[in-house]
Amino acid sequence: MAITIKKVSSKRELKKFIRFNYKLYKENPYSVPDLYDDMLNTFNKKKNAAFEFCEADYFLAYKDNKIVGRVAAIINHRANEAWHKKNVRFGWIDFIDDPEVSASLIRTVEEWGRSKGMDHIQGPLGFTDFDAEGMLVEGFDQLSTMATIYNHPYYPEHIEKMGFEKDADWVEYKIYIPETVPEKHQRISDIIQRKYNLRIKKYTSGKKLAREYGQEIFRLMNEAYKELYGYSALSQRQIDQYVKMYLPILDLRMVPLIVDADDKLIAVGISMPSLSEALQKSHGRLLPLGWFYLLKALFMKRRAKMLDLLLIAVKPEYQNKGVNALLFSDLIPVYQKLGFIFAESNPELELNGKVQAQWDYFETQQHKRRRAFIKEIK
Repeated sequence: MAITIKKVSSKRELKKFIRFNYKLYKENPYSVPDLYDDMLNTFNKKKNAAFEFCEADYFLAYKDNKIVGRVAAIINHRANEAWHKKNVRFGWIDFIDDPEVSASLIRTVEEWGRSKGMDHIQGPLGFTDFDAEGMLVEGFDQLSTMATIYNHPYYPEHIEKMGFEKDADWVEYKIYIPETVPEKHQRISDIIQRKYNLRIKKYTSGKKLAREYGQEIFRLMNEAYKELYGYSALSQRQIDQYVKMYLPILDLRMVPLIVDADDKLIAVGISMPSLSEALQKSHGRLLPLGWFYLLKALFMKRRAKMLDLLLIAVKPEYQNKGVNALLFSDLIPVYQKLGFIFAESNPELELNGKVQAQWDYFETQQHKRRRAFIKEIK
């Protein structure tokens, strides 16, 4: 039977688009489902602030009247302007092990992008860096995280056969929590605190954190990440959205802020207990019991032994000066107290030596690699 591609044009079809991933990976022990309600909001043009500067359409592939694949076609106009590109992105791509299916999905994105003046196709990427990006190419036997994509080993094989080349790689580390703060970390922390008059600031109230530093945290991200692959600056509406969405659910013991003598934000580190197992148990749903599994992972004593390092952002003028050591000198005792054994770094650009150097004094294992591919549209 021929492959039929259909553009998603109703909420009912959008639900099928989201659920296809759940069905394809239903029995997979390493895949972590997205939270269903979050996905509905992500693809909603009224609710996702990224649509201020992005446009997108979603497509389903059918064979024998069954859904066998999906893909999102996205143009991030702000990123294209910043990087002087004409790229269309493919994201949220999933397909059965059938080259006709994957080729039909990619061809649809190419044609969509060409019709809008694009000359290259790249991905998998989302609307912005806050969406999961990069196709897994190593580490198929490792548990995924809530912030990353899991895919079958045949995915990159299909993509490469279509003529795509590597555009960027991210690596991921398993970082074991040491019994004590590494001596060099502590020494560097003491030195930079005195040299630059810096101090750690912690909060016990999410509302107070949001009020006093919520905006600054995400503005700092725009400063710290502006040179990273494909990054597009967060808009004010996005910042407002993320302050409301993320800060209230954080365990603030794991959110150290570094400020200078004038209380100006210099750096921030955000980590949280892993939600991977909770999302697997909930099947990506809050009801009927998904909320219980998620709350248990976040706040109860018997939580997962793994934590996710969500982000570290340091003002550019303070990078490579030991500020990261100050963050971890505060965090390591917290991790120990809460019973964590290791952390997932989440994706770090392969060529970002500044980020990877911070793990030099830890026991680590590089256990995953993911890739963004690119190809000229002909």
